[in-house]
Amino acid sequence: METAWIIPALPFASFVVNGLWGRRLPKRGVGLVACGAMGLAFVWVLQLLWRLLQEAPSQRSWEPVYYTWMRVGEFQVDASFLIDPLSIVMMLVVTGVGFLIHVYSIGYMHDDPGYPRYFAYLNLFASAMLLLVMAGNLLVMFVGWEGVGLCSYLLIGFWYEKQSASDAGKKAFIVNRIGDFGFLLGIFLTFWTLGSLNFREIFDAAVANHAAGDMVLVGITLLLFVGAMGKSAQIPLYVWLPDAMEGPTPVSALIHAATMVTAGVYMVARCSVLYALSPFSMGFVATVGAITAVFAASIGLVQNDIKRVLAYSTVSQLGYMFLGCGVGAFVAGIFHLVTHAFFKALLFLGAGSVIHALSGEQDMQRMGDLRRYLPVTFAAWMMGTLAIAGIFPFAGFFSKDEILFETFVNGHVGLYILALGGAGLTAFYMFRLVFLTFFGESRMDPHAAHHVHEAPKTMAVPLMILAVLSLVGGWIQVPGIEGGRLLGRFLEPVFHEAASLLGHHGEAHPSLWLEGAFMALSVAVALLGGFIAYRFYIADPQRPVYMAQRFSRAYRWLFHKYYVDALYQAMIVEPLKYAAETLHQGVDRRTIDGAVDGTGSLFRHLSALVRRMQTGVLPHYALSVMAGACLLLLFIMAL
Repeated sequence: METAWIIPALPFASFVVNGLWGRRLPKRGVGLVACGAMGLAFVWVLQLLWRLLQEAPSQRSWEPVYYTWMRVGEFQVDASFLIDPLSIVMMLVVTGVGFLIHVYSIGYMHDDPGYPRYFAYLNLFASAMLLLVMAGNLLVMFVGWEGVGLCSYLLIGFWYEKQSASDAGKKAFIVNRIGDFGFLLGIFLTFWTLGSLNFREIFDAAVANHAAGDMVLVGITLLLFVGAMGKSAQIPLYVWLPDAMEGPTPVSALIHAATMVTAGVYMVARCSVLYALSPFSMGFVATVGAITAVFAASIGLVQNDIKRVLAYSTVSQLGYMFLGCGVGAFVAGIFHLVTHAFFKALLFLGAGSVIHALSGEQDMQRMGDLRRYLPVTFAAWMMGTLAIAGIFPFAGFFSKDEILFETFVNGHVGLYILALGGAGLTAFYMFRLVFLTFFGESRMDPHAAHHVHEAPKTMAVPLMILAVLSLVGGWIQVPGIEGGRLLGRFLEPVFHEAASLLGHHGEAHPSLWLEGAFMALSVAVALLGGFIAYRFYIADPQRPVYMAQRFSRAYRWLFHKYYVDALYQAMIVEPLKYAAETLHQGVDRRTIDGAVDGTGSLFRHLSALVRRMQTGVLPHYALSVMAGACLLLLFIMAL
């Protein structure tokens, strides 16, 4: 385990190579270095997994300490990692899915002039995320946390020549700084209260010295969750993620599937003991997650940009993950994180193939009938759609239904109903996307239609692999089968203490018939959503137009995203800009600059007065000396 540092070091080394010498390397060399680093990191994680599986479940945790990072009085932080089942699962997602996205990028970004810079940023992104999930304490986690924030800024604004891309990068950076301020306060309060930042030590101190519901633990967990709301795009800090679509499509896949947005969910799961001791915080997390899931899904119903629909879908699916963690089903939350990585990477890369084929077109109103032109992309996309909609036997069916079921059996009936409704909305907007893009009459621009082509192999192969994972990925956590819940058993040592604190440990699991009934209900809701989408966009394509006119006010609210961005602009951005301009004019220019410039003007005027005394006439100087001497004599006589 001492060699675990190699995993984040490999993509970082690739970042250095491509960042410094990428322009001197051929494009094939740049891609080989970038993909090779991610592939080797994935292999290294697999060997760590193999070594972990050789140990007894209770011994599957290592904490390699490399050196003392800082020591000030009683404050000490080590550069350490925590290698356990949870971090291994996350490392597999980051390196495995990240590797496929890197391979896909070779074809997608081949003609871009910023090719070396793109892969350098992409490798740095993966390295920062690996540092985050491997961290053995909150401060090392914070370094990775800020690293992914920086990389999101660099990659979202990758095409910085476009004003919209530049603005989107800044928006992501600023919104995340707001969340990170809360996260940093949570770190400070953790050390102040629990005397350490090491995960094991703070969990032990919290259990030993604080009762469940202790307000200081509530404060810590809520502040940490503020950071999670920023990174994982939950209400009210979700507004950056839809605009992040301005970056290259593979970047969107990496952000949404394998890196940044999953950081908040991982952090809550990692701190499961603290949240188990804070029932109020868990309820808050669950409520925010459920509301966000439905809120974002409702916006996705009417969006026409293919990537923006997927962006709101990500916000919604992250809400389900937080709902699972908030009701104490941490395994279900991580399970959905894993399956979501498969089908959301597939959907975004599929969207990239569509956009690539249509020479940059992203408006679904200008697509249609693409299944004839893009059969591989269409087949892969359908598998991703069935997975996210929760149709048996695809991956999303198992993970989302486990969250819904755990929400209900843990007594959160209202949240269950809300989340079940969100599942129906998910199926509707995803099948709407499929029907508008791949079915119906072609609405493509004639010039674009002439050049439509299937993705090259470097793009098609990752799609096929992710499609297979979207089909079989859910079978690692099959209910009702002897030994079926593989992921749950693997993660059990990580969440054992939190489960005990919540009173879940050792409980008899509800009957398979009851769970099956809830699964059937969920599938029925998903099928209903898909059927309504079929009626709207295939059977009667004029019906959406009629409904938009009939319910024009509701449609406008959804289309304009509840005017949240406009509200933020009017209530936060503009007042801050006005305050900044006022301070600039009143304090900076008039006070500070005025004082500096005034000092210079004073001495300039004084020098002008003194300069007049320098006449160059000798009698004048003699008279001045005599006058001075007389004044000095009078002063002496007065004494």
